[in-house]
Amino acid sequence: MKAWFQCFEGCSGKYPLNEVIYRCPDCNNLLEVAFDMDELKKKSGEEWKNLFDNRLRENQWPYGSSIWGKKEWVCPEIDDANIVSTLEGQTNLFWAERYGKEELGLHDLWVKQCGNSHTGSFKDLGMTVLVSMVNQMRAEGKDIPAVACASTGDTSAALAAYCAIAGIASIVFLPKNKVSNSQLIQPLAHGAITLSLNTDFDGCMEIVQQVCTKNNIYLANSMNSLRIEGQKTVSIEMVQQFNWSVPDYVIIPGGNLGNVSALGKGFKMMRDLGVIDKYPVIICAQAENANPLYLSYKTGFKEFKAVAAKKTLASAIQIGNPISYAKAVRTLNEFNGMVEQASESELANEVGIANKYGLLCCPHTGVALAALSKLNKKGLFKKNDKIVVVSTANGLKFTDFLLNYHEKTIEGVDSLQSNLPIEMEASYEKVSEYLNNHF
Repeated sequence: MKAWFQCFEGCSGKYPLNEVIYRCPDCNNLLEVAFDMDELKKKSGEEWKNLFDNRLRENQWPYGSSIWGKKEWVCPEIDDANIVSTLEGQTNLFWAERYGKEELGLHDLWVKQCGNSHTGSFKDLGMTVLVSMVNQMRAEGKDIPAVACASTGDTSAALAAYCAIAGIASIVFLPKNKVSNSQLIQPLAHGAITLSLNTDFDGCMEIVQQVCTKNNIYLANSMNSLRIEGQKTVSIEMVQQFNWSVPDYVIIPGGNLGNVSALGKGFKMMRDLGVIDKYPVIICAQAENANPLYLSYKTGFKEFKAVAAKKTLASAIQIGNPISYAKAVRTLNEFNGMVEQASESELANEVGIANKYGLLCCPHTGVALAALSKLNKKGLFKKNDKIVVVSTANGLKFTDFLLNYHEKTIEGVDSLQSNLPIEMEASYEKVSEYLNNHF
């Protein structure tokens, strides 16, 4: 095997990637994907960089996808014919020059726009790997009638779209009235069986695991470590976009915490294979209303208690019992990491500020930007530090949040950047008078 599942905590078993397994049979901890590193080390770091650069936006299937352009590092076990892809990845790295300099005094601030993707979020990166493996297993004759997930919106959109492309049935479990209309419409449009449950994400997660275990349905949540392999390419992409140099800090919004371990894994793989020679500091940003990792961080990760997540504008990270907690802690410890939180007012107003400089942020990106601002005020960053904020979703999926912000109708939030249309008569004189007074 070139890659396989193994226990995150180090138990000895190895399991093929085409086996339906999510936890270690010996200790019940999560699995992770491991690679034959001796085989991968037969290429030098420079050879890997050249290969990945040459495949960039390649027309040959499947290398036009930034994920599958790194197939040897992601999932070499899948036949090219069974790959389900929208040519995802290679999302732009936005230089937030004016925002960074004028608002924060930071001269090298970047936003990795993972929401500029097929379904509008970073979840496409992991879902292409997971659904491709299901497609492979079905081609091998395995009986997998459907794929299912619990979701706060973006995972369900990605699962439904990729399953629709492959012709595989999908089932999504959503917490009722906790998903934006823009997110809800995606699984409906793609024909997914959409179950709206009167619970929160953690309640949906509990039920979907039971359904998958008892009904031979494949689980697509981030406890399935295949998704991590796609998501880790975010770190590889950003380094490639910086001409293979490493940023000083990477700030990631955190809910179920899969992205923290995913990006850490990408950086670790690059260093182990000679592509880079240092790590960035990884910072996880949580909403104050759903902050179990932050509370644990305050104890030095000596204690962890699940919380009942309160309602937050950052609905996709409204998770009180993150499945990838242990993996995230390992990553943060290895990357000299830290955790910060943001209140509802802080995240909303930071979105308002950033959007004035040309971004269009989702509220989860607002959590990361607010954490950046708070840590900057504490003196963490030097003005020329290279900092990357990971934007997880497209702001157009959260137009209700943006409109409510500008209409000042969000309870408990003083919208400091409110900007609404100015109504006036259809008269040149009136318009000219207003503009003259304004400027």
